[in-house]
Amino acid sequence: MKRQPLRLAIIEATRILERAGVASPRTDAELIASHVLGVERSRLPLVPLVDQPVVEAIGQLVHQRAKRVPLQHLTGWAPMGRITVDVGAGVFVPRPETELLLEWGLSVIEGREYPVVVDLCTGSGALALAVAHERPDAVVYAVDIDPQALAWARHNAEARAAAGDTAIRLYSGDIADGSMFAELDGLVDLVLCNPPYVPPSTEVPPEVADFDPPQAVFAQEGGLEVIRYAVAAGARLLKPTGGLAIEHDDTHGTVVPELIAARRVLTDVRCHPDLTGRPRFTTARRG
Repeated sequence: MKRQPLRLAIIEATRILERAGVASPRTDAELIASHVLGVERSRLPLVPLVDQPVVEAIGQLVHQRAKRVPLQHLTGWAPMGRITVDVGAGVFVPRPETELLLEWGLSVIEGREYPVVVDLCTGSGALALAVAHERPDAVVYAVDIDPQALAWARHNAEARAAAGDTAIRLYSGDIADGSMFAELDGLVDLVLCNPPYVPPSTEVPPEVADFDPPQAVFAQEGGLEVIRYAVAAGARLLKPTGGLAIEHDDTHGTVVPELIAARRVLTDVRCHPDLTGRPRFTTARRG
C-alpha cells in the first residue's frame, strides 16, 4: 500500500476545519495528527510519510471536529501546566488561559514549606492536580458541587496518584456555604477559583454551548453570582500574605476587582489579561 505525505493530510484537515469555522484550524489539525500517530506535535515534521489507515483515522477525527466536537473530547484529555487530565461528557474542559492563573498561584507559594491550597469549583480537578504535581509538599483541597464533575476529578486524582503525585483532598460541597472548610479559616496559603462566570445571555461557541455543562459555564447576576461566593471564601480562608486568584469573564475587568477590593482584608488587587490581552483573572493578597 502506497504511503502518503503527512503534510498533505494536515493541509486537507486544516481546510476542512477552517471551512467549519473552527477557531484554530491548523493547530487542531496538527494536534489530531499527533494524537493519531502518538507523537508530540513538535515531532510531526519527522514523520514525512504515513500509511492510508493513518490518513483515514485523521480524517475521521477531523470530520468530528468539523461538527464542533471539542478537540479535547476527541483526544480524551486536556493539558494544565505540566500535566494532563482526562475530560469528556459531563465536565468542563480546562482552557489554556487558566494556565496563567496557575502560574500566578505557584508564584505565591514559592518558597513556602507545606503550603495549604484550596481549589474552589474544581471541575476536572485540573488546577488542584497541577499544583500538587508542582508542589508535592502542598496540602491541596478541592471542592465542587456537581457529582459528574467530581467523578471526573476523582478519576483524574486517582490517575495522578498512581503516577506518583501527592494525593489531593477532594470534597463535594457548595462554595456558597459559609461553613465550608471552616477548619481552614485563616490557615490557607492560596485559594484558586475558575468558577462559572459567563453571563446567561452571552452567545458562546458550539464547543461550549453543546458540550460543556451549562452549570459550569453560566452564572446568574451577570455572571457574578459564584464569583461573589469565591471572594467571600477567599477572604475567610486565607492567612496573612496568602493569595487569591479568580478567573472571570472579559466583561468583568472592572467589577471583579471592585468586589475583591471591597473586602478590606484583601489588598494588592490586580486584574490580569489572558493570552489575547482581554481581562481574564483577578488576584489579591490577604493583608
